[in-house]
Amino acid sequence: MARKDIRRSASGSRQPEPPQPSGLRRFVRRLFVWGLGLALLGVLIVGVAVGLAAQSLPTYSELKSSQAGQMIVVRARDGTEIVSLGPSYGKWLPYDQIPQVMKDAILSTEDRRYRSHIGVDPIGIARSFYVRVQEGRFKQGGSTITQQLARTVFLNNSRTWGRKLREIILAMALEWKFSKDQILELYLNKVYFGGGAYGIDSASRKFFGHPGTELSLPEAAIIAGLVKAPSHYSPTADADAAVGRGQVVLGLMRDNEVISAAEFAATDLKKIKFAAEKGQNSVRYFTDWALPQLDLLLPENSEPIEVWTTLDIAMQRAATEAIQTQVPKGAQGALVSLDRDGAVLAMVGGTDYVTSNYNRAVNAVRQPGSAWKLFVYLAALEAGYTPNDKVVDEPVTIDGWSPRNANGTFAGEIDVRSAFAYSKNTVAAQLGNEVGFSSVAGMAKRFGITTPISTVPSMVLGSNVVRVIDMTRAFASVSAKGQAIEPYGITKIATVDGRVLYERDRKSGQMLVPAYVAAGITDMLQSAVSIGTGRAAQIGRPVAGKTGTTTSNKDGWFLGFSSGITTGIWMGRDDDKPVPGLQGGTAPARAFAAYMRVAVAGRPVEKFDTEAVAPAWQLEPDDEAMLTGNPDDYYYVDERGNLVDPNGNPAPADRAPAAPDGGLEEVNNPPPAANADFLDQATGRGPR
Repeated sequence: MARKDIRRSASGSRQPEPPQPSGLRRFVRRLFVWGLGLALLGVLIVGVAVGLAAQSLPTYSELKSSQAGQMIVVRARDGTEIVSLGPSYGKWLPYDQIPQVMKDAILSTEDRRYRSHIGVDPIGIARSFYVRVQEGRFKQGGSTITQQLARTVFLNNSRTWGRKLREIILAMALEWKFSKDQILELYLNKVYFGGGAYGIDSASRKFFGHPGTELSLPEAAIIAGLVKAPSHYSPTADADAAVGRGQVVLGLMRDNEVISAAEFAATDLKKIKFAAEKGQNSVRYFTDWALPQLDLLLPENSEPIEVWTTLDIAMQRAATEAIQTQVPKGAQGALVSLDRDGAVLAMVGGTDYVTSNYNRAVNAVRQPGSAWKLFVYLAALEAGYTPNDKVVDEPVTIDGWSPRNANGTFAGEIDVRSAFAYSKNTVAAQLGNEVGFSSVAGMAKRFGITTPISTVPSMVLGSNVVRVIDMTRAFASVSAKGQAIEPYGITKIATVDGRVLYERDRKSGQMLVPAYVAAGITDMLQSAVSIGTGRAAQIGRPVAGKTGTTTSNKDGWFLGFSSGITTGIWMGRDDDKPVPGLQGGTAPARAFAAYMRVAVAGRPVEKFDTEAVAPAWQLEPDDEAMLTGNPDDYYYVDERGNLVDPNGNPAPADRAPAAPDGGLEEVNNPPPAANADFLDQATGRGPR
């Protein structure tokens, strides 16, 4: 009994078991353990990702040399920089050459905790993600300077979670691999400040006209303020907005205690003088035309380049002034000037590029009026007419169309030269009808007219529309004694370190008409300026040219050449309304004279070759193949007596001119097209 009692007593004295934790406490404990584990795993994963990213980052030298987009520096024919397009990086400024006020301004504005974080600012990120959840988009920036650098160099500006995560990893990798000073140096030399300027040196030169090493406190505040919205705050877009944003930056610098309250109060941003923007007016008409040709000359290039062009700065300035001072009120004007080889010396596409960048010199199509008679008389000369031949200025009707002269009178019998000089419409109509309107159209296409050509009778008076550059090209080909001229604007392309990527070859164009035809039309063009409708274009040395005026004075033209320079000028309204008093012989001819006096000033006086005559064996007009129909089917006799198409290719045997008896005509024994030695060399047969 005693043992049982003892056992009972012993068992009754045992400690009670502790109470089991509740389900909530077990869940919280497990959540903490798993959360800690996942956090450690996440840290491990991020650390590995950052380490791998750091290992794959380019070297510091490679990062310095990398650029976003292609920079194009455009130079005039003398090497002067006329405009810089695309991203501009200026000079690289090492950390110790960057003004302290610039460092203080950018840190106060973009990243006050820059020196203490590891590439990301948790507070900023949390705020950014909160706004993202609340509004459905990233609106408030929490990016550090390091993150902005990562985005600038490696990523794009898409606002997605994935891009933001990659940005954070890359920012931490940058902090792992480079020092704070190196990262800030990269940032200040690469961040975009608007107006095409990347880096503080480029921004300083563009906005203030001096290197970035000379930035003052107010200038640094302006530049630092641009990062938030470069296109909005850029001084080139809105100077007042730039000043207002700069004032905010000054306040942040004061709050961050990098400037004193006295310095803040003494700084007046409204006194800042911004640098005048270069190359934004008439020269841009030229660059807008020339630079798209880079895609053909260097289709695969994306590195920074320098483009040497044919533009002459002094001539461009004179051309701009001539158009602006002579164009009638409310009208527009355009000018193209070509050297004897086709180099574009000056191009003006309107009275003001900033107001309207539409390039009327190369894009607008307008009726040329009597300037089109160049092709009528070229066709007539090729058909056998000479400047001294007699024609009759009298009323004429062709297919129901009755042209009239500008003054409403008729001169009776006159020579071809006088009919051209005084721009007699009835004579042009008779000549066009005689040689064939398709022949006139073929002549225009041969001389470079690229717009569609109608062969209705009124086409001889310029009813078709043309471009200024095409008409100027045609007159330049006459100046070149009948040799085809192709306008060009780029002579050389090189890398910034001087490696030549492209250089234009000098080549001669094919002969469009025989030399005697070019001489004959030059004779008549000279008469048009000496005694005819183009007298206002005289400049004290030989000038050959032609006026053009359309119905109701809607268009006025003058095109001509002197001392190897050919210039074409058009004036009129964009809405095609009449311009009172506008005629080719008035404002356009005066603008031509004003420009050409400057353009030819340094060139010797040249007399025109107007004495060339047709060879004795030239076919008579009645024996020539005067074809009608499609201008592309037109053939003509060249200076060696061969029938060729507008491209200089021999005509098929069945298109050769036939003699009355059906055989091939031989007149005065014309020389053979090529001798035996030439044929042997061309075919590779060698001497026989």
